[in-house]
Amino acid sequence: MNIGIITVKNHEYHPNRRLIEAATEQGHRSMLIHPYRVWPCLDKGKPVLVGQPEIKQMDVILPRQGATVGDSCLTLIRHFSLMGIPVVSDLNSIRLAKHQFLTLMALTEAGVNVPDTVFVNSAQGFHDALVRLGGFPVVVKQASNRQGEGVALIETERDVHTVIHDYLNEREGLLVQRFIHPKGRQDIRALVIGGKIAGAIELWPREGDFRANIHLSGKSRPKDLPHELEDIALKATYALGLEIAGVDLILDQNGRINVIEVNYSPGFRGMEAATGLDIAGRIINYLANTYGKRKV
Repeated sequence: MNIGIITVKNHEYHPNRRLIEAATEQGHRSMLIHPYRVWPCLDKGKPVLVGQPEIKQMDVILPRQGATVGDSCLTLIRHFSLMGIPVVSDLNSIRLAKHQFLTLMALTEAGVNVPDTVFVNSAQGFHDALVRLGGFPVVVKQASNRQGEGVALIETERDVHTVIHDYLNEREGLLVQRFIHPKGRQDIRALVIGGKIAGAIELWPREGDFRANIHLSGKSRPKDLPHELEDIALKATYALGLEIAGVDLILDQNGRINVIEVNYSPGFRGMEAATGLDIAGRIINYLANTYGKRKV
């Protein structure tokens, strides 16, 4: 089959390289599609593309832009669907997953626990959020962030002035979230592919940081998920309508399980390194089994 991968990165970027390798090993053809080098076109009432004409031969499209996906790339994703080429996952699911608060809203609606969070778009809203959440410390997150970026711990009034100046954009908004202290908590990333847990790792922050993110600390180890955590990860994925997802969970000091983020385009370098699993191969196998039409 022919697999298109939407990405601004080149063949050397780890997920791209591994997906290309896995596709080749399984007898498929893959192509990287740069979202700013191909353009949707409506020609005599039909959706076509300008640039990279071979894209029309794709059997399935796998978006790998992550939280940084912009409106032009979302338009391209929709255009592929109009052309009759399946996209993993669909536009509405990707739009939900790219926005942190929309994600939390969908999870809450599905009955999945999330940290107490206020979405604000002004300085007054930020101060009201502090009161609502019981004061310092709090965590602030930009609505769309990548690999732990755009996240800060606010502990003093001086920090408030800094974050309002550097982070707060009234058009995009900002999440203010109750702080869950790293001491005594567990941070877990579960990878879901096609409604099944493909792997899980436990992460922990580096010294002096509160963010447990593989891109920031590099510290992880394999994790055998109990049924309760498996069910929550699958429920969170289903709530957003995703076919492939990285689900980030925190077990706090009281044993409460919170889902803090669901990523529609999860990195898997750390997952493969920690577990020895062929995650890229599992992704390609899922695409082939679900959307495969022909081999080359």
